[in-house]
Amino acid sequence: MKQRSPYLLPFILVTSLFFLWAFLHNINPVLIPHLRKACQLTDTQSAFIDTAVYLAYFSMAIPAGWFMHKYGYKKGILCGLFLYGVGALLFVPAASSREYVFFLAALFISASGATFLETVGNPYITKLGDEATATQRLNFAQSFNGAGAVFAPLIGSQVILSGVEYTKEELDKMTPEQLAIYLNGEAATVKMPYLIIGIVVFLLLLIFVFTKLPEIREKGSEESGKFSFRVLRHKHLAWAVIAQFFYVGAQTCVGSFFVRFSKFTHDIPEKNAAFLYGSIAMVGFMLGRFSGTFLMKYIKPAKLLLIYSVINIVLLFAAVSTTGATAVYTLMAVPFFMSIMFPTIFSMGISGLGEESKTGSSFIVMSIVGGAIIPLAMGQLSDARGGDIQFAYLVPAICFAVVGFFAYKFRNLSTTVQSGH
Repeated sequence: MKQRSPYLLPFILVTSLFFLWAFLHNINPVLIPHLRKACQLTDTQSAFIDTAVYLAYFSMAIPAGWFMHKYGYKKGILCGLFLYGVGALLFVPAASSREYVFFLAALFISASGATFLETVGNPYITKLGDEATATQRLNFAQSFNGAGAVFAPLIGSQVILSGVEYTKEELDKMTPEQLAIYLNGEAATVKMPYLIIGIVVFLLLLIFVFTKLPEIREKGSEESGKFSFRVLRHKHLAWAVIAQFFYVGAQTCVGSFFVRFSKFTHDIPEKNAAFLYGSIAMVGFMLGRFSGTFLMKYIKPAKLLLIYSVINIVLLFAAVSTTGATAVYTLMAVPFFMSIMFPTIFSMGISGLGEESKTGSSFIVMSIVGGAIIPLAMGQLSDARGGDIQFAYLVPAICFAVVGFFAYKFRNLSTTVQSGH
């Protein structure tokens, strides 16, 4: 007990970071329809919100890792919180200007901070205590990641979305002054929430500044295995990178356009749709993690990954081909079956790599850039069909087919699933 007590406060503080980066990712299903309306965007243009976030992860993951190894865990956390807070506060002038590029820049900065926090938080939490309970601590911290995924759309639906929705015909009838008042009012709804987020993040930064964190030095940090593309000679790793690229793209697409899809297929108001996504779809995602872990005691991870991929393809085809409540609730079932995919693909990819595991891991992490690219393809498909976002949900269905192919191709690979996103 005496050994654990010095780690208690640092553990609580670092665990709070898991909520922050989950909140950033899962507020996008609210921001995308909101800024689409406030800035009068097409589906393709609104998808750049995802691009800004995932491009930050892709471009900052390696610098964040280098910074952590050179300057330590605490400075990595402070840097991450500073960037996250600055990005949040920049939403205020972005809303005043109603310039979409300004919003994207603010998101990129916040996401860069979240990249630092995630790069530092996952390994650091495993070091804060007994090595034997490291996995238990990480799983506990990951539960706050799940809480962020649920609360982001729930809170966002209430404080960001106004619920005021006009048709194109109604907007066309407005005078320029009336239109400007409406659009400026819509843009302004993000000011107070992001001002509060920024203040909370900077208060958390101050707490970290004045809290003594144990600075753990890694054993054997001088690794013999250098970062090299040679690691991709392992076919299962190369295919895991491809599968993760398409999985993260699919996950992003499913959530980001859900509010649009609900309006398009069942005329559900934006606030109600965002609430449904948080209270049902993301709760299902959390429950899927627990049930999937249990099922893997009896079903090989690769086989379960294949089964879940096929189920999601069927669900998405049903969502595309039906209308009304059936389409919406069918789509809400998809996150439950997405839940195991990131950690399962990750674990299969690094299986048997030995000292090359870290290099292999970095390639799989970088493949989340799929979340920056694939939503753009989905947005373009929707715009090409006159805003038919329902038909565009064939894009994540194709992505799940790639994941299913990976699972089938390497179905005999032995692996133990590790904690993941």
